[in-house]
Amino acid sequence: MASLDECRLAVHDLAAKLSDVDPDARKKHIPDRTLELKLLDLDVSFRGRLHQGELIDIEESEDTSKPNVRLVMSSDDLIAMTNGELKFAHAWATGRVRLDASIRDLLRLRSML
Repeated sequence: MASLDECRLAVHDLAAKLSDVDPDARKKHIPDRTLELKLLDLDVSFRGRLHQGELIDIEESEDTSKPNVRLVMSSDDLIAMTNGELKFAHAWATGRVRLDASIRDLLRLRSML
């Protein structure tokens, strides 16, 4: 199991990687949405906002309101994805990652995941 500090860094690394994507592509494919990443084994959630194609305002949260997009996974899978050892599509297809979002959001976000 990864530590909470490792996961904090990984979440911020994901946000940084997203900002490396072409700004026009981000704005075209990533709508403004609230986003939650729940790590089951650490019982912690990170929340942020997708705004103009960037992931901002990331913080640990106990907010129980439903976000527009929710990712649920283990801390080890988060670390593996940020290190490039685990592809999102494979993790999602095998049930290691659960993605809860509207069909429209899924279609718009699929090219960025």
